[in-house]
Amino acid sequence: MTQTPLNPGDSPLVREALSSVVSRETSAAPMSAAQTGEAAGDGDGTWPRPSKCRVIAVANQKGGVGKTTTSVNIAAALSMHGQRVLVVDLDPQGNASTALATEHRGDVPDVYQVLVDDLPMADIVKQVPDMPNLYCAPATIDLAGAEIELVSLVAREARLRRALAAYDAIDLDYIVIDCPPSLGLLTVNALVAADEVMIPIQCEYYALEGLGQLLRNVDLIKAHLNPTLQLSTIVLTMYDGRTRLASQVADEVRAHFGDTVLNTVIPRSVRLSEAPSYGQSVMTYDPGSSGAMAYMDAAREIAHRAIVS
Repeated sequence: MTQTPLNPGDSPLVREALSSVVSRETSAAPMSAAQTGEAAGDGDGTWPRPSKCRVIAVANQKGGVGKTTTSVNIAAALSMHGQRVLVVDLDPQGNASTALATEHRGDVPDVYQVLVDDLPMADIVKQVPDMPNLYCAPATIDLAGAEIELVSLVAREARLRRALAAYDAIDLDYIVIDCPPSLGLLTVNALVAADEVMIPIQCEYYALEGLGQLLRNVDLIKAHLNPTLQLSTIVLTMYDGRTRLASQVADEVRAHFGDTVLNTVIPRSVRLSEAPSYGQSVMTYDPGSSGAMAYMDAAREIAHRAIVS
Protein backbone atom coordinates (compact mmCIF):
# COMPACT_ATOMS: atom_id res chain seq x y z
CA MET A 1 0.00 0.00 0.00
CA THR A 2 1.35 3.44 -0.85
CA GLN A 3 2.47 5.73 1.91
CA THR A 4 0.00 8.36 3.07
CA PRO A 5 1.44 11.75 2.03
CA LEU A 6 2.58 13.98 4.85
CA ASN A 7 0.88 17.34 5.17
CA PRO A 8 3.37 20.23 5.03
CA GLY A 9 1.43 21.85 7.88
CA ASP A 10 1.82 18.90 10.25
CA SER A 11 3.83 19.39 13.42
CA PRO A 12 7.19 17.54 13.64
CA LEU A 13 5.72 15.09 16.17
CA VAL A 14 2.77 14.33 13.93
CA ARG A 15 5.00 13.99 10.86
CA GLU A 16 7.32 11.62 12.70
CA ALA A 17 4.38 9.54 13.93
CA LEU A 18 2.86 9.44 10.49
CA SER A 19 6.05 8.39 8.77
CA SER A 20 6.54 5.52 11.22
CA VAL A 21 2.95 4.43 11.73
CA VAL A 22 0.40 5.47 9.14
CA SER A 23 2.40 4.14 6.19
CA ARG A 24 2.54 0.61 7.61
CA GLU A 25 -0.93 -0.65 6.70
CA THR A 26 -0.46 -3.99 4.95
CA SER A 27 -2.57 -6.81 3.66
CA ALA A 28 -0.77 -9.45 5.70
CA ALA A 29 -2.79 -12.57 6.49
CA PRO A 30 -3.86 -13.18 10.11
CA MET A 31 -1.20 -14.92 12.17
CA SER A 32 -1.14 -16.89 15.38
CA ALA A 33 -0.44 -15.20 18.70
CA ALA A 34 2.87 -17.02 18.95
CA GLN A 35 4.05 -15.39 15.72
CA THR A 36 2.78 -11.92 16.51
CA GLY A 37 5.69 -10.52 18.52
CA GLU A 38 8.18 -11.03 15.70
CA ALA A 39 5.72 -10.19 12.92
CA ALA A 40 4.81 -6.86 14.47
CA GLY A 41 8.42 -5.81 14.18
CA ASP A 42 8.93 -5.13 17.87
CA GLY A 43 11.83 -7.51 18.37
CA ASP A 44 12.57 -6.34 21.92
CA GLY A 45 11.43 -9.39 23.87
CA THR A 46 10.05 -9.04 27.39
CA TRP A 47 9.30 -5.50 28.51
CA PRO A 48 10.15 -4.36 32.07
CA ARG A 49 7.57 -5.43 34.63
CA PRO A 50 6.25 -2.67 36.92
CA SER A 51 7.24 -2.79 40.58
CA LYS A 52 3.57 -3.25 41.47
CA CYS A 53 0.39 -3.94 39.55
CA ARG A 54 -0.69 -0.87 37.56
CA VAL A 55 -4.48 -0.39 37.53
CA ILE A 56 -5.47 1.72 34.52
CA ALA A 57 -8.99 3.00 33.82
CA VAL A 58 -9.59 3.75 30.13
CA ALA A 59 -12.23 6.46 30.25
CA ASN A 60 -13.97 9.06 28.12
CA GLN A 61 -17.68 9.79 28.36
CA LYS A 62 -17.79 10.47 24.63
CA GLY A 63 -18.70 7.34 22.69
CA GLY A 64 -16.89 6.04 19.63
CA VAL A 65 -13.44 7.36 20.51
CA GLY A 66 -11.74 3.97 20.76
CA LYS A 67 -11.92 3.13 24.48
CA THR A 68 -12.59 -0.57 24.01
CA THR A 69 -10.26 -0.88 21.02
CA THR A 70 -7.52 0.79 23.02
CA SER A 71 -8.15 -1.28 26.16
CA VAL A 72 -8.13 -4.60 24.33
CA ASN A 73 -5.16 -3.98 22.06
CA ILE A 74 -2.93 -2.31 24.65
CA ALA A 75 -3.66 -5.23 26.99
CA ALA A 76 -2.94 -7.79 24.25
CA ALA A 77 0.32 -6.09 23.25
CA LEU A 78 1.50 -5.96 26.86
CA SER A 79 0.65 -9.63 27.38
CA MET A 80 2.73 -10.60 24.35
CA HIS A 81 5.81 -9.14 26.02
CA GLY A 82 5.80 -11.04 29.27
CA GLN A 83 3.24 -8.92 31.15
CA ARG A 84 0.32 -10.59 32.93
CA VAL A 85 -2.77 -8.51 32.19
CA LEU A 86 -6.39 -8.54 33.33
CA VAL A 87 -9.03 -6.66 31.33
CA VAL A 88 -12.09 -5.72 33.38
CA ASP A 89 -15.03 -5.09 31.05
CA LEU A 90 -17.14 -2.43 32.77
CA ASP A 91 -19.25 -1.56 29.72
CA PRO A 92 -22.71 -3.22 29.58
CA GLN A 93 -22.27 -3.64 25.81
CA GLY A 94 -19.58 -6.21 26.55
CA ASN A 95 -17.49 -5.30 23.51
CA ALA A 96 -14.17 -5.94 25.25
CA SER A 97 -15.41 -9.41 26.21
CA THR A 98 -16.36 -10.07 22.59
CA ALA A 99 -12.98 -8.94 21.29
CA LEU A 100 -11.24 -11.23 23.78
CA ALA A 101 -13.41 -14.25 22.89
CA THR A 102 -14.76 -14.43 26.46
CA GLU A 103 -18.30 -15.74 26.88
CA HIS A 104 -20.58 -13.01 28.22
CA ARG A 105 -24.13 -14.09 27.45
CA GLY A 106 -26.83 -15.93 29.34
CA ASP A 107 -26.02 -17.00 32.87
CA VAL A 108 -22.26 -16.39 32.68
CA PRO A 109 -21.01 -14.85 35.96
CA ASP A 110 -19.90 -11.30 35.24
CA VAL A 111 -18.85 -7.95 36.69
CA TYR A 112 -22.46 -7.13 37.58
CA GLN A 113 -22.53 -9.91 40.17
CA VAL A 114 -19.18 -8.78 41.52
CA LEU A 115 -20.42 -5.21 42.04
CA VAL A 116 -23.96 -5.89 43.22
CA ASP A 117 -23.88 -9.38 44.76
CA ASP A 118 -20.31 -9.38 46.13
CA LEU A 119 -19.30 -12.38 44.02
CA PRO A 120 -15.50 -12.81 44.25
CA MET A 121 -13.65 -11.47 41.20
CA ALA A 122 -11.79 -14.79 40.93
CA ASP A 123 -15.10 -16.52 40.11
CA ILE A 124 -15.60 -14.58 36.88
CA VAL A 125 -12.06 -14.10 35.52
CA LYS A 126 -11.30 -16.24 32.45
CA GLN A 127 -8.10 -16.73 30.50
CA VAL A 128 -8.30 -15.41 26.95
CA PRO A 129 -7.97 -18.26 24.39
CA ASP A 130 -4.46 -18.62 22.90
CA MET A 131 -3.18 -15.71 25.05
CA PRO A 132 -1.57 -17.29 28.13
CA ASN A 133 -0.82 -13.99 29.89
CA LEU A 134 -4.16 -12.29 29.20
CA TYR A 135 -7.32 -12.58 31.31
CA CYS A 136 -10.79 -11.05 31.09
CA ALA A 137 -13.53 -10.27 33.61
CA PRO A 138 -16.57 -10.20 31.29
CA ALA A 139 -19.62 -7.94 31.27
CA THR A 140 -23.17 -8.94 30.33
CA ILE A 141 -26.18 -6.77 29.58
CA ASP A 142 -27.14 -7.15 33.27
CA LEU A 143 -24.51 -4.54 34.01
CA ALA A 144 -26.84 -1.93 32.51
CA GLY A 145 -28.96 -2.17 35.66
CA ALA A 146 -26.02 -1.75 38.01
CA GLU A 147 -26.13 2.05 37.82
CA ILE A 148 -29.54 2.00 39.54
CA GLU A 149 -28.89 -0.89 41.92
CA LEU A 150 -25.60 0.52 43.16
CA VAL A 151 -27.32 3.69 44.41
CA SER A 152 -28.69 2.01 47.52
CA LEU A 153 -25.57 0.01 48.39
CA VAL A 154 -23.04 0.91 51.06
CA ALA A 155 -19.80 2.45 49.71
CA ARG A 156 -21.25 2.32 46.21
CA GLU A 157 -18.31 4.19 44.67
CA ALA A 158 -15.74 1.71 45.99
CA ARG A 159 -17.33 -1.64 45.12
CA LEU A 160 -14.88 -2.40 42.31
CA ARG A 161 -11.87 -1.30 44.35
CA ARG A 162 -12.90 -3.64 47.15
CA ALA A 163 -13.38 -6.52 44.70
CA LEU A 164 -9.96 -5.98 43.13
CA ALA A 165 -8.32 -5.65 46.55
CA ALA A 166 -9.73 -9.05 47.52
CA TYR A 167 -8.63 -10.60 44.23
CA ASP A 168 -5.25 -12.36 44.29
CA ALA A 169 -3.55 -10.05 41.80
CA ILE A 170 -0.02 -10.62 43.09
CA ASP A 171 1.07 -12.11 39.75
CA LEU A 172 -0.61 -9.44 37.64
CA ASP A 173 1.34 -6.57 36.13
CA TYR A 174 -1.59 -4.59 34.71
CA ILE A 175 -5.33 -4.34 35.28
CA VAL A 176 -7.01 -2.44 32.43
CA ILE A 177 -10.58 -1.30 33.10
CA ASP A 178 -12.70 -0.58 30.02
CA CYS A 179 -15.22 2.09 31.09
CA PRO A 180 -18.66 2.77 29.57
CA PRO A 181 -19.27 6.01 27.63
CA SER A 182 -20.70 7.91 30.61
CA LEU A 183 -19.70 9.55 33.87
CA GLY A 184 -22.07 7.44 35.97
CA LEU A 185 -21.42 5.13 38.90
CA LEU A 186 -19.68 2.49 36.79
CA THR A 187 -17.06 4.96 35.60
CA VAL A 188 -16.76 6.38 39.12
CA ASN A 189 -16.10 2.86 40.41
CA ALA A 190 -13.37 2.43 37.81
CA LEU A 191 -11.72 5.74 38.73
CA VAL A 192 -11.84 4.95 42.44
CA ALA A 193 -10.29 1.52 41.82
CA ALA A 194 -7.56 2.76 39.46
CA ASP A 195 -4.13 4.26 39.99
CA GLU A 196 -4.05 5.81 36.53
CA VAL A 197 -6.46 7.20 33.94
CA MET A 198 -5.89 6.69 30.23
CA ILE A 199 -8.01 8.89 27.95
CA PRO A 200 -8.38 8.03 24.24
CA ILE A 201 -9.06 11.21 22.25
CA GLN A 202 -10.36 10.97 18.71
CA CYS A 203 -8.64 13.30 16.24
CA GLU A 204 -11.93 14.90 15.19
CA TYR A 205 -13.70 18.23 15.62
CA TYR A 206 -15.72 17.24 18.69
CA ALA A 207 -12.82 15.43 20.37
CA LEU A 208 -12.24 17.94 23.15
CA GLU A 209 -15.92 18.59 23.81
CA GLY A 210 -16.81 17.27 27.25
CA LEU A 211 -13.21 16.50 28.13
CA GLY A 212 -13.27 19.27 30.72
CA GLN A 213 -16.09 17.55 32.60
CA LEU A 214 -14.16 14.27 32.66
CA LEU A 215 -11.07 16.04 34.01
CA ARG A 216 -13.17 17.78 36.68
CA ASN A 217 -14.57 14.41 37.73
CA VAL A 218 -11.05 13.00 37.93
CA ASP A 219 -10.04 15.93 40.16
CA LEU A 220 -13.11 15.45 42.39
CA ILE A 221 -12.44 11.74 42.79
CA LYS A 222 -8.78 12.45 43.51
CA ALA A 223 -9.76 15.01 46.16
CA HIS A 224 -12.43 12.97 47.92
CA LEU A 225 -12.19 9.26 47.10
CA ASN A 226 -8.85 8.26 45.57
CA PRO A 227 -5.92 10.60 46.28
CA THR A 228 -3.47 8.41 44.32
CA LEU A 229 -5.36 8.75 41.01
CA GLN A 230 -3.27 10.24 38.18
CA LEU A 231 -3.98 11.20 34.59
CA SER A 232 -1.04 9.24 33.20
CA THR A 233 -1.77 8.74 29.50
CA ILE A 234 -3.62 10.32 26.60
CA VAL A 235 -3.86 8.34 23.36
CA LEU A 236 -4.66 10.05 20.06
CA THR A 237 -6.92 7.70 18.08
CA MET A 238 -8.48 7.54 14.60
CA TYR A 239 -5.78 9.77 13.13
CA ASP A 240 -6.24 10.51 9.44
CA GLY A 241 -3.06 12.01 8.03
CA ARG A 242 -4.87 13.20 4.90
CA THR A 243 -6.71 15.91 6.85
CA ARG A 244 -5.34 19.10 8.34
CA LEU A 245 -7.99 18.88 11.08
CA ALA A 246 -6.42 15.73 12.53
CA SER A 247 -3.01 17.37 12.91
CA GLN A 248 -4.60 20.50 14.37
CA VAL A 249 -6.42 18.45 17.02
CA ALA A 250 -3.23 16.52 17.76
CA ASP A 251 -1.24 19.75 18.09
CA GLU A 252 -3.85 21.27 20.40
CA VAL A 253 -3.92 18.21 22.65
CA ARG A 254 -0.11 18.04 22.81
CA ALA A 255 0.14 21.77 23.55
CA HIS A 256 -2.26 21.43 26.48
CA PHE A 257 -1.23 18.06 27.97
CA GLY A 258 2.45 17.85 27.01
CA ASP A 259 4.24 14.61 27.81
CA THR A 260 1.04 12.97 29.03
CA VAL A 261 0.22 12.39 25.34
CA LEU A 262 1.84 9.31 23.82
CA ASN A 263 4.20 9.98 20.92
CA THR A 264 2.44 7.21 18.99
CA VAL A 265 -0.81 8.10 17.22
CA ILE A 266 -3.35 5.43 16.31
CA PRO A 267 -4.37 5.70 12.64
CA ARG A 268 -7.71 4.78 11.17
CA SER A 269 -7.51 1.13 10.14
CA VAL A 270 -10.12 -1.24 8.78
CA ARG A 271 -8.37 -4.09 10.57
CA LEU A 272 -9.13 -2.52 13.95
CA SER A 273 -12.84 -2.72 13.15
CA GLU A 274 -12.69 -6.21 11.69
CA ALA A 275 -10.76 -7.95 14.46
CA PRO A 276 -13.53 -8.11 17.14
CA SER A 277 -15.88 -9.92 14.75
CA TYR A 278 -13.35 -12.77 14.79
CA GLY A 279 -13.09 -12.73 18.59
CA GLN A 280 -9.56 -11.36 18.44
CA SER A 281 -7.54 -8.26 19.13
CA VAL A 282 -5.90 -6.75 16.06
CA MET A 283 -2.57 -7.88 17.53
CA THR A 284 -3.38 -11.48 16.59
CA TYR A 285 -5.86 -10.88 13.77
CA ASP A 286 -3.46 -8.88 11.58
CA PRO A 287 -0.18 -8.03 13.33
CA GLY A 288 1.22 -6.39 10.20
CA SER A 289 -1.54 -3.79 9.94
CA SER A 290 -1.03 -0.15 10.80
CA GLY A 291 -3.42 -0.47 13.76
CA ALA A 292 -1.51 -3.40 15.28
CA MET A 293 1.86 -1.72 14.75
CA ALA A 294 0.62 1.51 16.32
CA TYR A 295 -0.88 -0.19 19.37
CA MET A 296 2.32 -2.21 19.81
CA ASP A 297 4.29 1.05 19.84
CA ALA A 298 1.79 2.66 22.23
CA ALA A 299 1.96 -0.31 24.62
CA ARG A 300 5.75 -0.16 24.53
CA GLU A 301 5.62 3.51 25.54
CA ILE A 302 3.24 2.74 28.40
CA ALA A 303 5.42 -0.12 29.64
CA HIS A 304 8.55 2.02 29.66
CA ARG A 305 7.19 5.27 31.06
CA ALA A 306 6.64 6.07 34.72
CA ILE A 307 3.36 7.35 36.14
CA VAL A 308 3.04 11.08 35.55
CA SER A 309 3.08 12.79 38.91
